[in-house]
Amino acid sequence: MAESRQQHAERVALLRPILYDVLYDMDMSLAQKPPEARVALQGKGLSLNVSSGGMLLLMEHQPKVNQVLRIHVPTPVSMAETPTLAEVRWMRKLPFEMFYAIYFVGLKFLL
Repeated sequence: MAESRQQHAERVALLRPILYDVLYDMDMSLAQKPPEARVALQGKGLSLNVSSGGMLLLMEHQPKVNQVLRIHVPTPVSMAETPTLAEVRWMRKLPFEMFYAIYFVGLKFLL
């Protein structure tokens, strides 16, 4: 692995199911999309860690870099979730043959 020169915020382990909606690509204006295409896919991932700037998820769906997701982040209060927007910054397939399509997905919070 190449050494990264980027500064990373402190990460905290967060193993929780995360619901998400795939909204659109950052290179396309939301206004250019017809209303029925603005939410292309809904799914559930597993968060591995979180920082003030983003989150690492395990997902069965292969997202595109620059896609925007509406994620529902769990809060300490039971039965409460906080929706927020996050951009897919990178994606890597899990390198084990026994897992057909599981991806590590790095998200950057937008709000």
